[in-house]
Amino acid sequence: MKDSRPNPDALLARVEREEKKRKRGRLKVFFGAAAGVGKTYAMLKAAQARRAEGIDVVVGLVETHERQETIALLEGLAILPPKLVDYRGTVLREFDLDGALKRRPALILVDELAHSNAIGCRHPKRWQDVEELLNAGIDVYSTLNVQHLESLNDDISQVTGVQVRETVPDTLFELADEVELIDLPPDELLLRLKEGKVYVPQQAEQAMQSFFRKGNLIALRELSLRLTAERVDAQMQDYRDDHAIRDVWRVGERILVCIGTDTHLAERLVRASKRLAASLHAQWIVMYVETPQLQRLPPERRDAVLRVLRLAEQLGAETVTLSGVDMAEEILAFAKTRNISKIVMGKPGRKGWKRWLLGSVVDTLISKAHNINIYLLGSPYSPNAPEQIHPRHTFGVESVRPRYPWGQAGKRWPGFRWALVMTGCSSVLAWVMSGQFELANIVMVYLLGVVLVAARFGREASILTSILSVAAFDFFFVSPSYSFTIEDAQYLVTFVIMLAVALIISHLTSNMRAQAKVAAHRERRANVLYALSEELGISRTVTDTARIAARHIHAEFGGASVVLFPRGDGRIIYPLDTPGKESLHGCDLSVAQWVFDHGQMAGQGTDTLPGADAVFFPVTGSCGVLGVLALRAANLRRVFLPEQRRLLDTFLSQIAQTIERVRFAEEAQQTQMRIESETLRNSLLSAISHDLRTPLASIVGAASTLAEDDSHLTPLDRHELSLTIYDEALRMSNLTNNILDMARLDAGQTPMNRQWYPLDEIIGGALTRMHKQLEGRPVNTRVPDELPLVHLDAVLIEQVLINLLENACKYTPAGSPIDITVELSPHTLKITVADRGPGIPAGEEQKLFDKFYRLHREGAQSGAGLGLAICKAIIVAHGGIIGAGNRQGGGARFFFMVPADQSPPSLPAMSTVEAQLLPDE
Repeated sequence: MKDSRPNPDALLARVEREEKKRKRGRLKVFFGAAAGVGKTYAMLKAAQARRAEGIDVVVGLVETHERQETIALLEGLAILPPKLVDYRGTVLREFDLDGALKRRPALILVDELAHSNAIGCRHPKRWQDVEELLNAGIDVYSTLNVQHLESLNDDISQVTGVQVRETVPDTLFELADEVELIDLPPDELLLRLKEGKVYVPQQAEQAMQSFFRKGNLIALRELSLRLTAERVDAQMQDYRDDHAIRDVWRVGERILVCIGTDTHLAERLVRASKRLAASLHAQWIVMYVETPQLQRLPPERRDAVLRVLRLAEQLGAETVTLSGVDMAEEILAFAKTRNISKIVMGKPGRKGWKRWLLGSVVDTLISKAHNINIYLLGSPYSPNAPEQIHPRHTFGVESVRPRYPWGQAGKRWPGFRWALVMTGCSSVLAWVMSGQFELANIVMVYLLGVVLVAARFGREASILTSILSVAAFDFFFVSPSYSFTIEDAQYLVTFVIMLAVALIISHLTSNMRAQAKVAAHRERRANVLYALSEELGISRTVTDTARIAARHIHAEFGGASVVLFPRGDGRIIYPLDTPGKESLHGCDLSVAQWVFDHGQMAGQGTDTLPGADAVFFPVTGSCGVLGVLALRAANLRRVFLPEQRRLLDTFLSQIAQTIERVRFAEEAQQTQMRIESETLRNSLLSAISHDLRTPLASIVGAASTLAEDDSHLTPLDRHELSLTIYDEALRMSNLTNNILDMARLDAGQTPMNRQWYPLDEIIGGALTRMHKQLEGRPVNTRVPDELPLVHLDAVLIEQVLINLLENACKYTPAGSPIDITVELSPHTLKITVADRGPGIPAGEEQKLFDKFYRLHREGAQSGAGLGLAICKAIIVAHGGIIGAGNRQGGGARFFFMVPADQSPPSLPAMSTVEAQLLPDE
């Protein structure tokens, strides 16, 4: 029965993809080979069709290039006003992202996806604007030329001789929900160019001499067609996976080359398949299936397979190594998964009755591989070729089993000895049971022995046990006893059936044992990868990543390793920090540099620089080669075995992803720091230009008046001018001190001097220092009776009270009261400063404590917006919290709470002598 149920993991992945798509807007890209093919025109026609369906369509930005037929299609569409940016005296029209997000249409048109935004826009690239629109759930139509794809930049530069500066990441193109190819033959495009429908005549003439040559346009057209075809193929593959379709759809050519351990024929298969794939312009995959029999091959045979797989990779093939019991089933399952249309194999080596009795992989595939063409390649006859013993599963590229000389025990002798022992034990048990049980039960004892040997020692020992068991049963229990002579002919049937059942049981048990080994091996690999990914997931620095990688590679492959990274000029250097005994010291950096520059492995055991003392692998990420892994393995075969090489490749992939994640996180942190620094710089400049310029102007004016002829100045005038200079200089000093205090608090350079102080003295000190500013204002203080000492920094807390009182004086009418309230709870001390001013606007309560934040940027009140930020930094340093709100009856209240869960120290009792020394009242 055909199982058409979808894979649960694939179904879950599909649900996750659909959920992400549901929350995200849809992107449609009108894709073309070059400018002028009609992408914008097609986009506007599609937009008009959507508008006719009742969809809310808005034109975010469309470049018409003054083409009348394009301008005509704008009629009836809502157009978003552009954002005007002044750049070096020129006003540029840019896409207004904030306006689009505020307008929030169902569909918006944003032309020229690869466009670079002017300085002053939120994002440097227009495709980043489009990403933000998609994340906001807005559908987007956009246009793109093939030369603007990042991965094709170098190839197109080589073809056209023009370096394209504006590019779009391929990931955005791949994530597009729909790509519509707008195609135009090169001759028609050149005609449009001559007619002035692409550029103005002068620009058109220059373009035809450089970029718009016919050869360039043909190459660009082929690239665009291929990319679109690959995208359609990927969509078809996703559809097949989502719907659990396993039948092969012959819509494109994909070749699978199956190789075995006959390296001469395997190399011929690879080379012939390369020519076949090139002639068909098809993707080709070279696969090697390793069965339990092939796993017992000698090392030199398995190394030869590795060399063939490397040859295939050098010729441009994708290589795959699978493990399984049945080669035909593994090949067929893989072919259906990858939608293979052609399979290339060697002719079967078995002939005559052996092929009829034992079968071959080729015959199995021909009978089961529907809709797949099978190509067979024969090996040339060589009379000097060594005799080969073919295993049961073959590709026609037959495998050679190792021959163990009987003079050497090898791994077979223990199994054969146990075959003899198990047959003897079964015979003894059967002898005890004879006379009391039927012969059928005696047969079951021997079959049990066959199962035990097969489960422990494999097929060869179990086959020997089967034959010995039949012989022992005949010799001891079939009349006449102690003879191989048979009186009753029906026992011949019993012997045949017993031998067949024993052989079948041994075969099935051996297969189960092999499958259990494969499953255990896969489970171990999964555990190793899980352990590595778990540790890499919490890595925060590149050094930690290198340390984790070295430790896990040492545990899996033995030896020592190190991950090397380039410095700023691209030269590979040895890391300063090489932690752990697993780290490799003193490797050849010249080989590592070659691997980094070329992106290919080299060193020991490879064809490139094999004299090196280690093997070097490139650590490749999405942005290119990130570094080099140098591995000096204890045994190179543990590295180059197919399954181990796949494991190492997965290791390298996870290491590369972690390095990129760490670097991106560091770049994001540095970017955030640069943004904050830029904000701080702008705020400081604003404070200097606004809050320092005014007092400086007053000081200069007053000083210049005093410096001039003062014969007309009265003593009162001189006194007022002097006070003006003093007050404005004091104002500048306070502003400067606030900026310096804020910088010290941010840097953590302000030491905390916590002592036990009476709170009423701290409040009194603040009121005394604010005496002049508080003149004419009633200040009401409510402090609990018998308030205990508090443990805090009196100087800093007094500064907090002064800043809060200054803030109340600035933003309240003259003469209005100020209330100071102290509340003590079992664990906290709360101090509130309240006024009767205009209060705080809703939603601004927490913003007031941000650095350089002011409610009225250009109001009459001076200041840089640092007073409350300083209060917050001081209170947080005390382990407390600070907040603000509006009080009942009008006005604002600012409060802060600090911990008060410590008991004040008790004073020692005075002695009699100290009491006598006190003065009498």
